[in-house]
Formats: sequence, C-alpha cells, structure tokens
Amino acid sequence: MDKETKFALLVIGAPFLGLLYCGIILAVLLLSPWAREHPIIMATIFSIAPSLISGSVWLKSAMKGQNKQERVNPSSSLN
Repeated sequence: MDKETKFALLVIGAPFLGLLYCGIILAVLLLSPWAREHPIIMATIFSIAPSLISGSVWLKSAMKGQNKQERVNPSSSLN
C-alpha cells in the first residue's frame, strides 16, 4: 500500500471512526440504566479512552522515528 492510499484511508476513515464512536456512546447511554445514572463516570471514561488511544499511537510512532534516526546516524546520539 503506497503513501497516498494510506493517507486517503486516514482522511476518509477518521470521520467514520468518529461517527462510530459517537454511535457507541449513544448506544451505551440508551441501553444501560447504570450509564444513565452515572453520567460523570461515563463522560470521564468516554473522554479519556480516545486520549489514551491517540497518545499511545503517537508515542509508538515517535519511538519508531527515534529508533530509525539512531540507525541512520548513530554517532549523533547523546550518551
């Protein structure tokens, strides 16, 4: 898969993933009485989950980039 195809999937897929996530939130709130009785807990869970996922993806890609940079120019690393 080339870079343009990956970018197109990202641009098209990200909004659909957002819609799917909103649908999951609505379904949980409509189907679960406990979720309706504890809105602060549910809001915390549903707001922290995307942050944790995006943070872990960002850290993973940053570590890959750092490892790639060290392999290209090992003498420039600070010890």
